[in-house]
Amino acid sequence: MNRVVLVTGACGGIGSVLCKRFVQEGDKVLALDIDAAALKALAAQLGETQVTPVAVDLGDAAAVQQAVQAAAGVSGPVDVLVANAGAAEGLTLARTDAASWQRDIHLNLNGTYHTVEAIRPSMIEREQGSIVLIGSVNGMAALGHPAYSAAKAGLISYTKSLAIELGRYGIRANIVCPGTVKTQAWQARVDKNPQVFEDLKKWYPLRDFATPDDIADAVLFLASAMARVITGVALPVDGGLMAGNRLMAEELTLESL
Repeated sequence: MNRVVLVTGACGGIGSVLCKRFVQEGDKVLALDIDAAALKALAAQLGETQVTPVAVDLGDAAAVQQAVQAAAGVSGPVDVLVANAGAAEGLTLARTDAASWQRDIHLNLNGTYHTVEAIRPSMIEREQGSIVLIGSVNGMAALGHPAYSAAKAGLISYTKSLAIELGRYGIRANIVCPGTVKTQAWQARVDKNPQVFEDLKKWYPLRDFATPDDIADAVLFLASAMARVITGVALPVDGGLMAGNRLMAEELTLESL
């Protein structure tokens, strides 16, 4: 498609697949991550002519602005932003302190804001662009990781603000909310309970979990012309998790669903 696509969290389980899929579409990718060595390896794997590494800490607004502008100055202005970077610390409120709360909010919410601000003026000037944030079902229901969840809930509201304020410029903004995705981020939980995925299946109507490619499918659709009048949408990609609680419904109705 020959677009310029900025992907944050580019070296993670979802981010690296997003970069790969956009390259396969014929796009140039500005791959943003804090890990310079991993970015170099990613660019070598996907093709240095198609992938430009951008090593920067999303928590530093000025550095993000400078890095993105420098990369775009070489590749051209950003047509699509996929704000994917994120991480979670405190599993519960009891295990969350002020410092970990701030880190989760700063990366997941503020880091996304810093990235959008780096590309927003150019998109407004050209009156075109697509912004896709990566949220979480944690932003839609209480599922643990309270600080991370608060940040992801904030991203849903932020997406709607972007949609209503930038729509007049032809810019669309949507958010994809994954449920459980089998990536390296789950390794600590697998180490603690090797049956964790099997145990979780009962909560998912499809009894299956998303892969990074499933998330990429949703992102590529929302970033494409096929979604040209879709904006302000929070799209769960979650095997039906947010549709409702079958186990609770069975206890309420005393019927097998």
